[in-house]
Amino acid sequence: MDAKTRRDRIEQRVRADREIAYAGLAAEFDVSEMTIRRDVEALETLGVVRRVVGGAIALKGKDSEPSFETRVADAAEEKRHIADAVADLIGSSETLILDSGSTALAVAKSLKGRALGLTVVTPSLLVALELISEPATNVVLTGGQLRPGELSLIGPATEDTLRGYNCDTFVMGVAGIDADRGISDYHQGESQVKRAASQRADRVIVAADKSKLGRVTFVSIAPLTAIDTIVTDGFSDHPALVAARGAGVEVICVAGNADISDGIAGGQA
Repeated sequence: MDAKTRRDRIEQRVRADREIAYAGLAAEFDVSEMTIRRDVEALETLGVVRRVVGGAIALKGKDSEPSFETRVADAAEEKRHIADAVADLIGSSETLILDSGSTALAVAKSLKGRALGLTVVTPSLLVALELISEPATNVVLTGGQLRPGELSLIGPATEDTLRGYNCDTFVMGVAGIDADRGISDYHQGESQVKRAASQRADRVIVAADKSKLGRVTFVSIAPLTAIDTIVTDGFSDHPALVAARGAGVEVICVAGNADISDGIAGGQA
């Protein structure tokens, strides 16, 4: 693992756990504590962490969103597995709302070449560009204010566009899934778009890698009861997933998690 990848993962860890220890990270990444200290010093320079005795703590709060580039690079292989499992749930000729964000973009990539004949409504320029050349697929790009960096559309015009459609499925990316506080995200405008989209679809699928489990971020989107399916690479006994199944949510765990048991659809493991 190169230094950039390792530091991206350390950044993701400290955002999720709020604190990190040099010794634990050194063992996890199979490097020396001195290497981890240099990584943490680099993150401190970026304003991500503050060093303390034996480790570091997060500086940024629940409203601090990692860059789109960081999110695309982080857990890329895991997101591909999640995206493939989500794409397997989409039927031929469905009307699909596909969210913005790195996981939604991975789903768009997985849908390519499947010849499903979809109608895709999306607030993401990147998702639209990914699917525009897919044969027999109609892409509807919402209006709205373009968000720099994310290349997503937000605001009242985006929400109004979504309210004009009735769709089969909404695939949503989120920043947090918590047993008590449900699903959440960093950005107010993005969260309002997610709420509008979820109200216009018969089925809501949340796609989230394991780092999102147990996390609560700035803006609450909906309780777990508002979700139909969660697709994740987390383990089935994570408290957030246990709570989701208790709320009637179908949970699909992917990428070789062998302890999957009850509540799992499609025999995925």
